[in-house]
Amino acid sequence: MLRGLANVSYWAEDVEAAMRWYADVVGVEPYFRRSGPDGRAAYAEFRLGDHQDEMGIVDRRYAPGGTSEPGGAIVYWHVDDVRGAYERLLSKGAKEYEPPTERGDSGFVTASVVDPFGNVLGVMYNPHYVDVVDRIPPFELPPIEHDAD
Repeated sequence: MLRGLANVSYWAEDVEAAMRWYADVVGVEPYFRRSGPDGRAAYAEFRLGDHQDEMGIVDRRYAPGGTSEPGGAIVYWHVDDVRGAYERLLSKGAKEYEPPTERGDSGFVTASVVDPFGNVLGVMYNPHYVDVVDRIPPFELPPIEHDAD
């Protein structure tokens, strides 16, 4: 049934500001942008990581439920250095949600922050992720088609 991560959506009152913050954090610009009926940025999408997972920044006007409090599921993005990533996020203005935490003795480490826009952002070192990625034969991803309005 669940075949893989298709898209992670984060919500922001100011999509332009969130887009700039995340571009600085992840080191790439969004490849896709869409404006709302008022001409303001309503959606921006990044492709990230080993599998070019999609991360969208969506205008909070379109958020289901209308809550502005952090909560719900936490998506953990794999990183090679949890403590370093966590400290970098804090230095960029994120707030602590959960400090780096070792999950048993098998190498799993998690941490999470609340970004400046009220979203929970998780980072994790996951030995299983590394093992799976190491088993995938090298392949070339198709070029990203940029769509800016």
